[in-house]
Amino acid sequence: MNRRALLATAGLLLAPLHAAHAQEREVSVTIYNSDLALVEDARSLDLKAGRQRLEFKDVSAAIRPETVSLSAPGVTILEQNFDYDLLTPDKLMEKAVGQQVRIVRTNPGDGKETTEVATVLAANEGVVLKIGDRIEVLRDDGVPTRVIFDKVPETLRARPTLSVSVDAASAGPRQAKLSYLTSGLSWKADYVALFDEAKNALDLQGWITLSNNSGTPFENAKTQLVAGDVNQLNQNNGYRPPRRQGGSGMISAGTESGTGERIADYYVYPLAERTTIASNQNKQVGFLSAQAVAAKKVYEIREGWFSSDAEPVKAVVAIQFSNARLAGLGSQLPAGTMRVYMRDTAGDPKFVGENAIGHTPAGSELSIKTGEAFDVSSQATLVAETKVSKTRSRYEMRYLLRNARDQPVTVELRQGGLWRDGEVKAESLKSRRIDARTLGWSVPVPANGETVLTFTVETGW
Repeated sequence: MNRRALLATAGLLLAPLHAAHAQEREVSVTIYNSDLALVEDARSLDLKAGRQRLEFKDVSAAIRPETVSLSAPGVTILEQNFDYDLLTPDKLMEKAVGQQVRIVRTNPGDGKETTEVATVLAANEGVVLKIGDRIEVLRDDGVPTRVIFDKVPETLRARPTLSVSVDAASAGPRQAKLSYLTSGLSWKADYVALFDEAKNALDLQGWITLSNNSGTPFENAKTQLVAGDVNQLNQNNGYRPPRRQGGSGMISAGTESGTGERIADYYVYPLAERTTIASNQNKQVGFLSAQAVAAKKVYEIREGWFSSDAEPVKAVVAIQFSNARLAGLGSQLPAGTMRVYMRDTAGDPKFVGENAIGHTPAGSELSIKTGEAFDVSSQATLVAETKVSKTRSRYEMRYLLRNARDQPVTVELRQGGLWRDGEVKAESLKSRRIDARTLGWSVPVPANGETVLTFTVETGW
């Protein structure tokens, strides 16, 4: 029997711990995106008059003690401590160094027990005991053994415990509210989109996944979720910049007012019913359901500069849609992962790709990359580069777009690299300005065919 198994089966004489008498309790949890939650614990406490210590044994193990607030009528807080040296078999043995314990061994042959008093000399990589005149290492030798301790050290707690010393003006029950910030609680959004290419529409389902790694369960809690990145300081009291979501998929930001509750500049998503968030648990609840949202599949080619491709580049396949009201959605979308499905010829949905989105205001245009096209490609050629002046150059480009599908496609080509006063001098298809540095073309490519796009631009720096 190894040390951990031995101690886990040890017989412990547990001393009772003082606790505040909680008659009623109501817990509210507000969970943010950035591994942060606000816990508000309202309860009725039966207090005596004068100075006393209250112990809350069911707070989060990841509590930020400096954020604790306890309010109750006629009660003054004198001191608070957070005890997180948890009671474990290893910790119990470590605290017993220099003290006496009882070692009980059972004879495997006849089942008789023998008890010896031992002094614990060390509990580092193993337990060293002094029994009478001999020194012994507590080891796994096949003999059933257990250790009996007289009491639990006052510094060890069975659960993370917040102790608060208060001065109550009078005795009797009163309503109190304990609130604090904690890490270990988080949430994220996940989306399931079923895209119908023939109808140019998708059905969108939104799920919220709650994760509790705080070391403490929150039972029957009123739960709210806050979408947005609140500013926090790091452990060195320095600025912690908000997280940036990669691959946001947002083509343009919307200007519509979103649905739902707000606090400051964040959206709040209250769960419809109270829920229990167990320790070390992931829990999913639905928060969005929309059908027949206008959408389309597109093929995209994005080039960041004027250069030649050594070989053909596969087009990106993306599903584009808007979360505007007129498109059938009309809701802001919290950051998360969007997974896209399409039905096969048998009518069964098949996964075709996923991408991350950032916090997206209502009325935005989104493009969700699902993968790379098998049959649609592009190859760029820098035909000529001419120095027009000291700060200005002319680029002549040629794009060969090929389509091996038996249906015509339109490729959305994006050409970056424009600088100050960039302008188009010639082009085989009409372009549009996407932003200050990007031009866009919608290039039709026939079935089992190809299209050549040519253009010349001048740009300065």
